[in-house]
Amino acid sequence: MSSTIYDLDVIDINGEKQSLKKYQGKTLLIVNVASKCGFTPQYTDLEKMYLEYKDQGLEILGFPCNQFGAQEPGNAEEIKNFCSLNYSVSFPLFAKVDVNGDQAAPVYQYLKESLPGILGSKAIKWNFTKFLVDKNGNPVERYAPTDKPLDILKDIKKIL
Repeated sequence: MSSTIYDLDVIDINGEKQSLKKYQGKTLLIVNVASKCGFTPQYTDLEKMYLEYKDQGLEILGFPCNQFGAQEPGNAEEIKNFCSLNYSVSFPLFAKVDVNGDQAAPVYQYLKESLPGILGSKAIKWNFTKFLVDKNGNPVERYAPTDKPLDILKDIKKIL
């Protein structure tokens, strides 16, 4: 396992490899997202938080995932268009990933190992599970899909 989240590379929604080092010094909220989920309207509050707090160092990183009820069936272009047209998403989106299983993206392997869920379970239970990472790259909190973005804002503000 990587020693810090910044050691990891990810693929953005345009298919470009990026190092998470570019987010050093930022507070990160990492979310596995989906376009056809009951929690999809959370995009509205995620974008609102991003616009309000990005200048204070908040970055929201959205990782589309199709592992839960096939709720993210689209390709990268369809996902980008959906997020832009329906929610005016301007925070960074990444290539579709698996968050569980043998093919889980390294960033999710790292987050699940660092912050297990209830009863020590490492598996992500559903779309819109959120991980809060401080400016030093330390994962500090894991939130359930039912935790609304604005409800966790108090925790984000504490570490901005």
